[in-house]
Amino acid sequence: MAPETEFSFAALNGPARRHIRVFQMHQFLDRFAMGLTVSVVALALTDRGMDLFQIALLFGVYSVATMTMELPFGGLADSIGRKPVFLTAVIASLMSQALFLSTSDFYGLALSFAFIGFGRALRSGTLDAWFVETFRTVAPDVDVQPALAKAQWANAVGLAMGAVLGGLLPDIGGAVAKDLGFSIYDVSYAASFGVMLGVFVFTLVAIVENPRPMSLNALGQGFANVPRVIGDSGLFALRHPTLSILFASLAFFLMATNPVEVIWPTHAKPMLDAAYANTVIGIVTATYFFCIAFGAALSPRISRMFGRQHAVTLSVTFVCLAGVQIALAWQGSGIGFVAVFIVYSVILGVCETPASSILHRCVADGQRSTLLSLRSLIQQLGAASGLVLAGAVAEISSTPMAWSVGALFLFVAAVLAFVLVKRLALDADR
Repeated sequence: MAPETEFSFAALNGPARRHIRVFQMHQFLDRFAMGLTVSVVALALTDRGMDLFQIALLFGVYSVATMTMELPFGGLADSIGRKPVFLTAVIASLMSQALFLSTSDFYGLALSFAFIGFGRALRSGTLDAWFVETFRTVAPDVDVQPALAKAQWANAVGLAMGAVLGGLLPDIGGAVAKDLGFSIYDVSYAASFGVMLGVFVFTLVAIVENPRPMSLNALGQGFANVPRVIGDSGLFALRHPTLSILFASLAFFLMATNPVEVIWPTHAKPMLDAAYANTVIGIVTATYFFCIAFGAALSPRISRMFGRQHAVTLSVTFVCLAGVQIALAWQGSGIGFVAVFIVYSVILGVCETPASSILHRCVADGQRSTLLSLRSLIQQLGAASGLVLAGAVAEISSTPMAWSVGALFLFVAAVLAFVLVKRLALDADR
């Protein structure tokens, strides 16, 4: 692999700077729409009469739909184009929200969650691949990691601001919604629907991709090519030691961190005064996304500290995260927990772009979407495995013990990332 020039936004040409700004705005709007429902989804389901078991089943429907469709639609994006597949994802999200707003029946809600998973699978590896490929065209041989960090920062800020507003809207407009016969939480879903329409229009107008044949024959050929694209990409990942090690490292990373991200509100709530516990958890949820954004912004600086060796950055970050996760697990006060959780969230934000940079350096354009989807699938499998294991350990012992055991997976991930250092050096010499 050819050496890359250090990134400098000021030194980039006009098309490259404009490309980054367009993608930042797109990521912000898309995640802002999602964030509007993040902080109220469990409350909205409870308000519709769902118990905890039914809520768990609904999230299970989402996970199964996502994992089932992840690779086929990544392959389709590589075959017919990233923009049309992403637009279809937005349509799936709009259908999901419309179904959610129109029903309180479990099966209707299950269909809504299936469409959420469908949309997630369509999104995975589409415009991310478009962004990297176009950036490499307008700014050849420039390190893409800082550009990815800018996009991730916009992504996380959108989620954070959406979560804040999504939590406020039921209090602001909930009375009007009830008078009209809706749930107070439907205000947040209606707002998300409106913003998602804006995302659809913005994508149509601002995202420019060289058109590919879109006749019925071309579409049929695109679907017909999906198994071949998936097979070729899977074999490519298996035969490419760098990618295999990277994917294994990321699977262990999610095995460790996903249980923390899912369980922390139930663990932290007993530490807080019941009178304001829900409010604090809502604020901390938004803070979590802001901290991830801050970590993403820090990521290029940290990478420069290690000579832009992204595997070294990843390995050191995983070790730090393991230590902080253990510290977080054994916090006994609300203030201490929130303080450590903020540090934990910042480090999570640092982790994303070094891994993405390694992947994008190893992958050709024709397989980029599929391999991004493959990465997402492997991460989801790791996350699900970690959650099941953490639940079993917590049942036998305690949540702090489950998180501490999970931290061991971060040390495994760090070792694998360190192995990547030598692999990348070998690749660079070829």
